[in-house]
Amino acid sequence: MRYCFTLLICLTAFLAAAQENIDWKLLSRVRFKTDYIKDLDAYYMKPKFSKAVKAYEGKAVILSGYFIPYNEQKMFFVLSRYPLSSCFFCGAAGPETVVELQLKPEAVQRFRMDEQLTFKGILELNVHDLDHCNYILKNAEPYEP
Repeated sequence: MRYCFTLLICLTAFLAAAQENIDWKLLSRVRFKTDYIKDLDAYYMKPKFSKAVKAYEGKAVILSGYFIPYNEQKMFFVLSRYPLSSCFFCGAAGPETVVELQLKPEAVQRFRMDEQLTFKGILELNVHDLDHCNYILKNAEPYEP
């Protein structure tokens, strides 16, 4: 019985440490190079992520920011470092200040614009797919410590 209790405590501690808090300062550790896409006849900012950022790729992370329902019909939600009035989509910040939220189906609910929230999910780094943000939080769900 004592062994089972000790194992349960250790397992709980391990699971609690399985997600790591990250912040916007870490996500700002990226450089951008302007690349030309011939098929689109357009330029885009191609990210080059730092080693510190790459260390979190594919890992469960926790991030806080401002919720922006960019396109609710297409289920395109964003967590931003800044409120909508000064975010990337208004031209007031860079692409490193937004994270696309790909919510778990059971996590989809109505959040208020610019509501300060915390989400947990798996961090994906996106270099090539122009239909998505550079940072994506997959299987995201609201997180309350």
